[in-house]
Amino acid sequence: MPRASANGIEIEYETFGDSTKPAVLLIMGLGVQMLGWDERFCNMLADRGFYVIRFDNRDIGLSTHMDDAPVPNPLQLLAQDFSSATYDLYDMADDAAGLLDALGITAAHVVGVSMGGMIAQTLAAKHPDRVLSLTSIMSTTGASAVGQPKPEVMMALIAPAPADRDGYALIGASYDRSHDPNGFFRQLAAILSSGDRTEAVRSIKAPTVVIHGEADPLIVLSGGEATAEAIPGAKLVKVPGMGHDLPPELWPRFIDEIVENAERAAVGGPAPGG
Repeated sequence: MPRASANGIEIEYETFGDSTKPAVLLIMGLGVQMLGWDERFCNMLADRGFYVIRFDNRDIGLSTHMDDAPVPNPLQLLAQDFSSATYDLYDMADDAAGLLDALGITAAHVVGVSMGGMIAQTLAAKHPDRVLSLTSIMSTTGASAVGQPKPEVMMALIAPAPADRDGYALIGASYDRSHDPNGFFRQLAAILSSGDRTEAVRSIKAPTVVIHGEADPLIVLSGGEATAEAIPGAKLVKVPGMGHDLPPELWPRFIDEIVENAERAAVGGPAPGG
């Protein structure tokens, strides 16, 4: 797969479809490589007339790992001590903008899940000229009163990662490609140290659709509701029974929402909820 120099790091990426078509930038979540965007999903989206780009965020997969940076202590993070954080969501949004620069893409339709949704929101707020439309899936604004994981889920989140490949079961492909538990904690520190981004999210002008599962235990539904409430005219799509995942049976619905939002942006129409 190709690599691009962006924002002072190297970013591993892959593309699908015709490069002359409108670009869709897919941003994955905490500790998940670009493999989290299934090739079948990417091809389905490309088949709808888009140039689809997936990539590894910093500290994951085959993009640059910040190996010289300190490893945050999860208990310190829970205690609101973010002194070990060496980058934040704004830096990761700059990574995404830098990737677009490297690919010669002026602006893209941006889709993010979980932490990727936070990065996508931040990109739309900080670099509004780079984001044609925004799809934020199972994400939140960083406000402490919303989107918080259920306690038992948070404890599982900060538990030590399996040391061997067998401990990864179905995600063995990711383990084989790159294994760096420390990168996970640096990404987690980036999320937590970025704090409440509600004011920045309120500045987003791109047509936006917010998709959230009603059964999400990691970022509960209030996170998606707060995101949609903060962005003027945003459309909120609540999915019954959906947890914190991208089940294949829902891909057609996700893609329909992404495409409809992109088409609305392309014709300069009102925001989805307008």
